[in-house]
Amino acid sequence: MTHAPGASPPASNALEQQELFPIREVSRLTGVNPVTLRAWERRYGLVRPTRTDSGHRLYSMADVEAIRSILAWTERGVAVSKVGNILARSAAGRAAEPPVADSSERGQWQTQLRRAVSRFDEARLEQLYGQIFSTYPLAVVFQEILLPVWQELLLRQDEFGRTSEWLFLDAFLRARVLQRLQLARMAAGEPVLLAAMPGQCRELELLVAGLLLSADSVTIGVLPIGQPLGELALVCDRVRPKGLVLFSNVPPGEVQLCQLNKLSLTLDCPLALAGEAAEVGESLAGTSIACLGSSGNLMQRRLLQFLAGQADT
Repeated sequence: MTHAPGASPPASNALEQQELFPIREVSRLTGVNPVTLRAWERRYGLVRPTRTDSGHRLYSMADVEAIRSILAWTERGVAVSKVGNILARSAAGRAAEPPVADSSERGQWQTQLRRAVSRFDEARLEQLYGQIFSTYPLAVVFQEILLPVWQELLLRQDEFGRTSEWLFLDAFLRARVLQRLQLARMAAGEPVLLAAMPGQCRELELLVAGLLLSADSVTIGVLPIGQPLGELALVCDRVRPKGLVLFSNVPPGEVQLCQLNKLSLTLDCPLALAGEAAEVGESLAGTSIACLGSSGNLMQRRLLQFLAGQADT
């Protein structure tokens, strides 16, 4: 909820209309630490939360989405001081994440990928893979070009030959992502473990998530598909990671949310969600579980900010 200067409604009225979150909860949902949130408000007026009578900030889900939009623009290299003008031009007061790759260009790459896969031409596929990586950022390569072709073949496996094509592409991509993850682990940094919610994603999706979360200061250790949720506390106790991230392409139901809450209480490290599982921030209000989102452009930044916030507490 973004208000004009001097026009913030009383917190009591706002609370009657919608759920509002304190600054620490917003920090957990977005990965932006409270100091940065206050700076965005004071210096740039990007988000203007409701205030209680005692002066405490309260943010709506609209504010949370506005913060995520700000992150999307800064992720593209836009200066924070200029984001306000961009958001102001949006009819809703918030801008969607800016496009990175032209759709027609993405379509051309995908057409070439399909042709190489249909011919089971690994040499050509390797060539295209290298060219795409030299053209676009990592998140765009996977989330906007490679994975859509992979998902398309996965959904068309009832057609003759599509299963073989999908297996060919899946094996190719898994090998390349594993290679990149191994190189990232050589860069040192304290480990963060990444695991899949049981039965809710495929190995390639988990590996790509690990690659997108990797950073110079954080090594991502990807646990195997099939890792039991009930044994994660044991694994974390022995590995002593900086954090544990659970990935899923399926929003968790009530049973899964209950399991996550119980798991967070047994861990000696912070717990975060990524993928579609992270799009349920309201359901996790009041817990210590962080939501990193599903966009490769933001997951890494939110993870780093979340870990930094944990270190400060």
